[in-house]
Amino acid sequence: MKKRHYNIPVFIPELACPFQCIYCNQQKISGRLKIPSDEEIVKTINDHLSTIPEEDNEVELAFFGGNFTGIDVEDRRRLLGLVQPYLKAGSIGGIRLSTRPDYIDEDILKMLKDFGVKTVEIGAQSMDDNVLRLSKRGHTSKDTEKAAGMILKEGFSLGLQMMIGLPGDTPESAKFTARRIIELGADNTRIYPTLVIRDTVLERMFRDGRFKPLSLEEAVGWSKELLLMFEKAGVKVIKLGLHPSEGLLSGDELIAGPFHQSFRELVLTEIWSDILRPLIDGKEQNTKLRNENEPEYSEEIEIHVPVDQFNYAVGYRGKNKKMLSGRFSNVKFVRDKVLSGRDFKIVNLR
Repeated sequence: MKKRHYNIPVFIPELACPFQCIYCNQQKISGRLKIPSDEEIVKTINDHLSTIPEEDNEVELAFFGGNFTGIDVEDRRRLLGLVQPYLKAGSIGGIRLSTRPDYIDEDILKMLKDFGVKTVEIGAQSMDDNVLRLSKRGHTSKDTEKAAGMILKEGFSLGLQMMIGLPGDTPESAKFTARRIIELGADNTRIYPTLVIRDTVLERMFRDGRFKPLSLEEAVGWSKELLLMFEKAGVKVIKLGLHPSEGLLSGDELIAGPFHQSFRELVLTEIWSDILRPLIDGKEQNTKLRNENEPEYSEEIEIHVPVDQFNYAVGYRGKNKKMLSGRFSNVKFVRDKVLSGRDFKIVNLR
C-alpha cells in the first residue's frame, strides 16, 4: 500500500530577506509577524501528529514562508534542533524548507544535511530574466541554475517553485520556465498564480493601470498546460494556487488576481473536460445521420473513472457532467477501482 504523505507546516516570515519583490507582503500571506517561539513550534508539531495515523504514512516538517537559509545561523540551528527528537523517534521522517536561490552555498547545505533536511525548495518564480528583473527578485536565472546543481550534488530532493502572470510573463515564458525546471532536475514544483496583495508595489502598479493580473480563466488555462508538462516529465506538482489564509479568504488583503479556494480542482476539471469533450464531438457527428423521426440525444452514458479522479471527472460544481448532459439524456459517473491515471471507459452506452 502506498504511504500517505503529510506535511507539518511551520511558517517563517520574510525577516531575513533583504529584497522586496513587487508582489510580496509575506506578513499578509503567512499571517505571521515574527518567527514562532519554540513553544509554538512544538505545539504545532504535537497537534499535527495527534491527527496523523501512526502507520502507513510519511511525515515531514516543512519550514515555509520565508528565506530560511538567510536567517541568522543560530536561529537556523534552534529551529532545526527542535525537530531532532521527532526525527530520532521516527514520528517525523525528514525536514523540508524553502529559500531563495542566492542563499545557497556548500556550508549551508552541509548544515542542513547534518540536521536531517531532505528537501530544499527554491523560489525560482521564473527562469525568464526579464520577468525576474521586472519583479525585482534580486537574482537571475543563473543563480537558480547554480543553486539547483549544488542541491542535487549534495543528495537533496530539489523543489523549484514558479509563479505565473508576473509582469512581463506570457504563456510562452511560463512554459519556458517549466521546461527549465524539468531540465534542472527538480522532482517537485509548485505553481502559484500572481495575486495582488495589499501594501505591495504590485498593488500600486495595479491601481495605476501598469499591471493587469491574469483572469481566473487564464490562470487555470496556463496551469493546465504546465501541469501536463510536469506530469509527462515525472515532476510532482505539490501545490496549485496560494494557501487560502484568513486574509485572502475574507478579501481584506487580496486586492485582485485569480485566487480561488479550489484552484487545483478547477485545473483538473479542465483537463478532464478536454478528455471528455470528444464524446460530444463524436455524438454531434452521429446526429447528422440521425433519422428525422428519432428523438434527439436519447442515449444514456455511463463513464467509469479512477476513484481518485472521480470529483475532477464530474468537474467542479458538476461542470463536466453538465457539459455531457447537454448531449445525452442521462449521464452517470462511476468510481472504478481497476482504472488508474486518467483512464476511463464507457459502459451501457445506448
